[in-house]
Amino acid sequence: MKKILKIYIEAYSGLSKESWMLAIVMLLNRMGSMVLPFLGIYLISELNFSLQQSGIVLSFYGIGAVIGSWLGGWITDKIGNFKVQALSLFLSAPLFLLLPYFKSVESFAAIMLVLSTISEMFRPANSVAITRYAKKQNITRAFSLNRMAVNLGFSIGPSMGGFLSNYSYDLLFYCNAAAALIAGIVFVAFFKGRKERNAAPVEENLPKEEVVKERNAYTDVKFLLFNLVCVFFSMAFFQILNTVPLFYKDVIHLSQTEIGLLMGFSGILIVVFEMLLIHTTEKRFTVTQLLVFGSFITSISFVLFTVNHTLGMLYFAIGLMSIGEMLVLPLMSTVTAFRAQKNNRGAYMGLNGISTAIAFIVSPFLGTHVATTYGFDTLWLITAVLLVAVAVGYYFFTKPLLPKNMQ
Repeated sequence: MKKILKIYIEAYSGLSKESWMLAIVMLLNRMGSMVLPFLGIYLISELNFSLQQSGIVLSFYGIGAVIGSWLGGWITDKIGNFKVQALSLFLSAPLFLLLPYFKSVESFAAIMLVLSTISEMFRPANSVAITRYAKKQNITRAFSLNRMAVNLGFSIGPSMGGFLSNYSYDLLFYCNAAAALIAGIVFVAFFKGRKERNAAPVEENLPKEEVVKERNAYTDVKFLLFNLVCVFFSMAFFQILNTVPLFYKDVIHLSQTEIGLLMGFSGILIVVFEMLLIHTTEKRFTVTQLLVFGSFITSISFVLFTVNHTLGMLYFAIGLMSIGEMLVLPLMSTVTAFRAQKNNRGAYMGLNGISTAIAFIVSPFLGTHVATTYGFDTLWLITAVLLVAVAVGYYFFTKPLLPKNMQ
């Protein structure tokens, strides 16, 4: 027991107070994630959209996320991560309050486009802030701490969302707005005027004339290939936010409370084990090995959806999916952080964020189309095959982006 406790303490030690505060802000913000897993259900059950119409609307969220990731990264390089994060949080709150007033497919798609653009600007700016306040040797753990906050919020949010949506979807939207507003207030109160605490990395000490020669994120072929693999992983994995809840409701006939608890289970696993998993595995395996293994594990989890639909199997599948998520998602950010340089971190983080954002466009549209036309079992098998291809892609395209001791 003492040995386990020691490992936990080591996993969390050495992280700056700014890293912890960024995680707290992310926790407050993502507690409002209660909307996303229930959005597809809301569109179908409350607004009477068809399954395909729901997929189209959710795809507009993805389009906005792509725009927001690019715009957030670009603006961060111009005005800094503090202003972009504050702007995103304070503008998101009133937009959530407006959601109940949009009833048609066209109008709801439009408000989702605007909302996701504003809210997703936060991600690349926040990622840049993590690299500014974390020591180089702690970058992966700092990203994992931040993701732990995301998943703690995501475990609390859907659980609350399942409860609140039984009474009123409007209440769900209002709570989401409150979470964004509180996160903005806490963020500004702590970070306003605060200087970055760590010394500049090696590439930031280059003479000015060498800085001009920095790589362009949008023409960096090696990084673009890696990012393409990240797109495919995200397309597969982030069905957990759209088609998976619909599968739970329409095929397995779970209640909204049961769906919320099942989704929250994933977040709890990640909160408890991700820092420990990263701390132990990064000492024994390379980044490439972990990305490959994580992709395979995620592939198996989708296959299990076709085996049987007992609650035990569903929780086991989500558990495996969570392990894959813990291994892949923080390391995607780590690889990006090491590839980026002084004056283009926002662009690199934004471009990597786009890999996730594209999934919000493609996954709902293709996922609902395949599920409607061929059935959910076919969708899960296609997803599993895609993830095997992703594992192969990570094997070939990760190594060129990292120092030899991390490959």
